Amino acid sequence: MPMRSPCVDLVYFNAGGGHRASALALQQAIADAGFGWEVRLVNLTEVLDPNGTLRRLAFSPEDYYNARLAHGLTLGLRSELRVLQALIRLLHPTLVKTMHAHWARSRPDMVVSLIPNFNRALAESVASACPGAPYVTVLTDIADHPPHFWIEEGQTQDFICGSDRAVRQALDAGHAAERVHATSGMIIRPDFYDDPPIGDRAAARAALGLDPDAPTGVVMFGGHGSRSMLGIAERLPKVQLMLMCGHNARLARRLGAMAPPSHAAARVVMGFTPDVAAVMRLADFFIGKPGPGSLSEALHLGLPVVVTRNAWTMPQERYNTQWLREQGLGLVLPSFRRIAPAVDALLADLPAYRRRVAGHANRAVFEVPQLLWDILKRPLAGDRMVA
Repeated sequence: MPMRSPCVDLVYFNAGGGHRASALALQQAIADAGFGWEVRLVNLTEVLDPNGTLRRLAFSPEDYYNARLAHGLTLGLRSELRVLQALIRLLHPTLVKTMHAHWARSRPDMVVSLIPNFNRALAESVASACPGAPYVTVLTDIADHPPHFWIEEGQTQDFICGSDRAVRQALDAGHAAERVHATSGMIIRPDFYDDPPIGDRAAARAALGLDPDAPTGVVMFGGHGSRSMLGIAERLPKVQLMLMCGHNARLARRLGAMAPPSHAAARVVMGFTPDVAAVMRLADFFIGKPGPGSLSEALHLGLPVVVTRNAWTMPQERYNTQWLREQGLGLVLPSFRRIAPAVDALLADLPAYRRRVAGHANRAVFEVPQLLWDILKRPLAGDRMVA
């Protein structure tokens, strides 16, 4: 009897945007690999609150979190994370029951989590509702932020890790080596690997009103920008910049209204664009926050980075700054108040930085589908056998 195509669910939520972006990138990469799977995106918020009752009567945790990111109000997130994790532990039986009902209805052959904090409840609910279906956590952070963030102890599942540190963390948590799989980095969109269109990079810069020959930085803080971009623009009047504001139209207006001093370098203020890779290819270096997605995109395109680490840095992103320093891929500052001398130092040594960045090869988005295929090929129960 012919076997049906496996159904694989990718679990995400919209807090921060990176988890959804990773899920979409992985969905596309699986389709491009030609496995013939049915791949479904599962928003965990909609599973837990299908009618939006909590969001209507109280507030949306995702919207609250994203608003804080847009305004740079990240101080205190470490304490709020621990409160959230305590609440998740308190609600664990209810969460498992709700998720179990979802999986029992949808019957996936594999569930892949691209989110932190909920992996204990997700793993238990999948195991009870779909016996034999593999449960996989793909870390979308460079490393775990224990306890109870990405890696939980004492449950049967697989982990896909984008750094040596994350692999060691999973092994140290007691997971078997055959269940811990390494990739060469973080998942980024497959279009970042497309060959750039044939054309003149200098001409593309000139078309934006930039000096084709001047060192150019791209400033980006995710899909909603950050007020930090105002200070960066003010402190770098003689550095050519492309300032990407995403969906934050108010920020774009404020940046556009800043009066340039005399002899200021050219700069371009951009709103949302779906082709981030095309813009970043015109830059020589990157300024932003140390998020795993934006860092990975910049490094893949050959851009050394300038980021900060301080009390406002999100707890799960602190290791990223240590990793950057260890690899020599950019500069980590205590605040952007020191951005001007930092950029001067970076540009003075730009060829050496770019050589180190060029040695950082990340093929994770193509490696993860093959790892999932290998996991799915393991003998499973009943009709979940795959060839």
